[in-house]
Amino acid sequence: MTRFLLIFLSCFALLAEEPRFFVQMADPQLGMFAKDADSLQEEANLRFVVANINRLQPAFVIVCGDLVNKTADRRQIDSYRQIVKGIDSRIPIYNVAGNHDVGNRPTPASLAQYRKAFGKDYYSFDNGGVRGIVLNSSLIADPQSAPADAAAQEKWLLDQLRQAHHDRVRHLFVFQHHSYFLQNPDEPDQYFNIPTAVRKRYLQWFHEYGVTHIFAGHYHRNAYGRDGNIEMITTGPVGKPLGRDQSGFRIVRLSDGAVQNRYYELGSIPNKVDPTRSLPEFPAPHRAKQ
Repeated sequence: MTRFLLIFLSCFALLAEEPRFFVQMADPQLGMFAKDADSLQEEANLRFVVANINRLQPAFVIVCGDLVNKTADRRQIDSYRQIVKGIDSRIPIYNVAGNHDVGNRPTPASLAQYRKAFGKDYYSFDNGGVRGIVLNSSLIADPQSAPADAAAQEKWLLDQLRQAHHDRVRHLFVFQHHSYFLQNPDEPDQYFNIPTAVRKRYLQWFHEYGVTHIFAGHYHRNAYGRDGNIEMITTGPVGKPLGRDQSGFRIVRLSDGAVQNRYYELGSIPNKVDPTRSLPEFPAPHRAKQ
């Protein structure tokens, strides 16, 4: 009897470790619609998202960069912080640095400003069965003006990957702003991906240590790619769209070790997320293919 009780409790503990679902979003980018004259449209979108997060009650929320449009703009920063403060205090929110937050070529000064406003620009967190590694991808894409910070982040990353491998975490995810690639790991370099030389090095590390999913933004559209066991998921914007995908956010569902994700435009958010069922699909004329 004792043996069966221990087995039951062990199984229950494993299930309890895994959050039911979380919300990943990107590019609220307050100020982009009106070219920094105001941020009224982005504020309205973000408040709507916050209301839906409080209704859906995800395990956590992560915002993959470009929190504001104008680097170091106090008005935009204060507005973003005030709105996300409305998220239920029981739901952790993790911010990610984007190129509009720290600059296309970050400097020690721009990094210090970001850290003062939002906290660390690279860090890890544990939530249930998920270990999230949050990276400042602007330091990866263009480290020239902050080489010491870029080197420190890279060393930290390798330590984190080794530790996660040692800990045998159930889900090892990377969250950052830039995508390593949009569709194909061998695609040519462009503004919306990480340069090939550094891309290959990082992907090799992620393969070696068991990263299965990388979540990003920056593209203001959805894109999906795969490199072996690694899924590269690029999420459309909460703020201004630059393609056919409208403003929205992504829900990521975890069940029995499987990972399912779906992007929802703001007019198509589900009424609820049932952890025992697949994510509901709301077809839209311009929805990107999953």
